[in-house]
Amino acid sequence: MRKNLKEARQKAGMTQQQIAEYLGITLRSYQRIEKGDFLGSICNWDALEDLFKVHQRELRLMTKEPPEVVEETDSC
Repeated sequence: MRKNLKEARQKAGMTQQQIAEYLGITLRSYQRIEKGDFLGSICNWDALEDLFKVHQRELRLMTKEPPEVVEETDSC
């Protein structure tokens, strides 16, 4: 997930739909960018950098999700 991108959007008080419209892309495409499943075009990152006043390198950072904890049970 791109936590910095999501936080910048929320700080700006904007929805994912509003950002998608601003960029001229579909909501699903923006959701995939924010989730980290899709990089998107450099033009979109330039526009996001201008909109949020945050360097796109920071916006593009991916957070590492902690590994899922699986509890082992003793079957004895």
